[in-house]
Amino acid sequence: MTTLDKAGTFTLGDRTVRRMGYGAMQLAGPGVFGPPRDREGAVAVLRAAVEAGVNHIDTSDFYGPHLTNQIIREALHPYADDLTIVTKIGARRDGTGAWLPAMSAAELTSAVSDNLRNLGLEAMDVVNLRIMGSGDGHGPGEGSIAEPLSTLVDLQKQGLVRHIGLSTVTPTQIAEARGMAEIVCVQNLYNLAHREDDAMVSDLAQAGIAYVPYFPLGGFTPLQSGALSELAAELGATAMQVALAWLLQRSPNLLLIPGTSSVSHLKENLKASDLVLSAEAVARLDRIGAG
Repeated sequence: MTTLDKAGTFTLGDRTVRRMGYGAMQLAGPGVFGPPRDREGAVAVLRAAVEAGVNHIDTSDFYGPHLTNQIIREALHPYADDLTIVTKIGARRDGTGAWLPAMSAAELTSAVSDNLRNLGLEAMDVVNLRIMGSGDGHGPGEGSIAEPLSTLVDLQKQGLVRHIGLSTVTPTQIAEARGMAEIVCVQNLYNLAHREDDAMVSDLAQAGIAYVPYFPLGGFTPLQSGALSELAAELGATAMQVALAWLLQRSPNLLLIPGTSSVSHLKENLKASDLVLSAEAVARLDRIGAG
């Protein structure tokens, strides 16, 4: 039994994964663009994660681009039988690192091919269709997703994709997608301070669908709260460990993918699996989101 088993498991597609996983976004350079500052360090983090019991890794070929998946292959290929690698498609990077939509059938097909080649796989365990929505493309926005999803369904029929997920979507889009295919996970922005998807988390739990919160620790703007820091000090934990523990206790269908390029930070994150929050502590943390 690993420390991570204390947080439990959940079914993702046809795999059982530990609820504490790893997100590979930070293995690329600044802004998730270009090579990492320390490639050997990136390899070491991936190997340390798997050695600690992580069997769910989240990635994308537009991280780098291409470089993050190449590092995953260098570090972990041939992959352990129980390792589930999840990627996402639907965006691309230009020469400056900007995030641009890439939703045509040709672009989506090419993206799956790129992921398979760079990861050294014959089929992807799970592919999330990443919708470039409102604002800068990093928030959900309404609109039919049937056309791009139909391409992913075709790739699934070809055997290149085992399971389909969605990223940065609305409840209406999830309902549309479930009418077209089995959806095994939804990956949206959600953390202690960003609770817009509270109802969605609960609805997906009832349907047996995993919810994978991206930026569980705030992402490019790390979570900062006096109340969070105060409670963490009382518990003898770090603020980030408390924030992750809150997510683990929020709902059994939450699968966490905190990312880091540091082995020490990785180990700190994984120790959140040991932390059990009292009802009083959860209530105090809930007030942060309410505020």
